[in-house]
Amino acid sequence: MTVRILRAAGRTAAPWKNGGGVTREIAAAPDGAGMDTFAWRVSLADVGADGPFSVFPGVTRVLTVADGAGMELTPGGVPLRADERFVPHRFAGDVATHGRLLDGPVVNFNVMYREALTEALTSVVRGRLTVGVPPDATVLAVVLDGTAVLEDSGAALGRFDAAVVTGESPGVLRADGRTALVTLRSRPRTGPGSS
Repeated sequence: MTVRILRAAGRTAAPWKNGGGVTREIAAAPDGAGMDTFAWRVSLADVGADGPFSVFPGVTRVLTVADGAGMELTPGGVPLRADERFVPHRFAGDVATHGRLLDGPVVNFNVMYREALTEALTSVVRGRLTVGVPPDATVLAVVLDGTAVLEDSGAALGRFDAAVVTGESPGVLRADGRTALVTLRSRPRTGPGSS
């Protein structure tokens, strides 16, 4: 088992791919991957104005409002209302999407992944639970509200801190607010030369 703690205070802000906002990357794979080469990427985005989202060919997005009143999105022209905090919303990242703020700025927790390369599951939990880590998977625990503790290791996480877990289960997570759990696993390669 490997547990890596990523503190929110150590993240740098970067402009969105389309320049319309600011993002802070939490983790991505493979290490050092850019916006066009990641298999998966998890980040927080500050959104202060209405406008278009960046388009990512071949990418699925999961957006969870972590702070603020939420947004109305139009992925591919289809209305999607994200007006409740801590509820994940899945949509295609390769279609034109416009975001409209419902009542002031928001902070969004974003999971982006290429379905051809990665299986991903995002949930938001509260309370005390054992964190399961499937074989060959990476699990991210990101505190969206309040604090959390990995009881077996004693690792304490503040708001927007993250734990990246591979290998065996890190044991019990105790979250006094809401914590996002993202399970990411590489898809088996198919085609010539694969077994």
